[in-house]
Amino acid sequence: MADPTPVLDDLRAESDELDGLVAELTPDQWSLPTPAPGWTIAHQIAHLAWTDRSSLLAVTDQDAFARAVEKALAELGDFVDNGAEEGARKPPARLLADWRAGREALEDALRAAPAGARFPWYGPPMSAASMATARLMETWAHGLDVADALGVTRAPTDRLRHIVRLGVRTRDFAFGVHGQPAPFEEFRVELRGPSGALWTYGPEDATDRVTGPALDFCLLVTQRANRADLSLRAEGADADRWLDLAQAFAGPPGAGRPPKAEPDTSEAEPDTTEEDTTGEGPAR
Repeated sequence: MADPTPVLDDLRAESDELDGLVAELTPDQWSLPTPAPGWTIAHQIAHLAWTDRSSLLAVTDQDAFARAVEKALAELGDFVDNGAEEGARKPPARLLADWRAGREALEDALRAAPAGARFPWYGPPMSAASMATARLMETWAHGLDVADALGVTRAPTDRLRHIVRLGVRTRDFAFGVHGQPAPFEEFRVELRGPSGALWTYGPEDATDRVTGPALDFCLLVTQRANRADLSLRAEGADADRWLDLAQAFAGPPGAGRPPKAEPDTSEAEPDTTEEDTTGEGPAR
């Protein structure tokens, strides 16, 4: 039975780091576009706040959560986008305060959850540790989008180990949402963490293997970068296929982010327009 304390501590640290990026933004900066089409920084934070509220409801009032799911599924359009749009319309100070209060309440509820408890979700039920891991993954991924909008580079940390583990555990799910049978045999996964530690999963003698930087693996499974731009190596046909399908988040597959544009090596006059780096990410 997994102790949720380590991932909850890391979730708090990840949230605090993102909070530091947005705490002093001007109203105009909250409206900056991010790589997710149609989403500003305000939409990114509003989505995190909305998901924290949904998670809190799942932990504290499962009947109310079931009613909320029914209502969401009955809505026209994408209820995730609708929730982000509603939150993004709030004044920035109110949105920031709501996000802070919601994530604090969720953390308290998860820390107080009985050992072994499982909570309903839009996918399979989750333990406290699994829910905290999912929240950390989303906070990190949406934080990357915020940082991109602000022109900031965030240094990766070993908090990525939680996202790596989730990405490995969702291998079969990723095949399934693409309508493909999951491989029967386990893969060997060897990834180098930001601190230099080697994180390993699966049998050492596995035929299919994935190796590379942990950061690149996390970018792949959250669909924040295209495989073509990452230093991940697959050995074996099934492992190679997995890297084309991988996703660690619930929901249908999407287009992901496009590869970076190849540099123009011709001798034509240079193009002085800015590169369009926007791309659709199904995890937003």
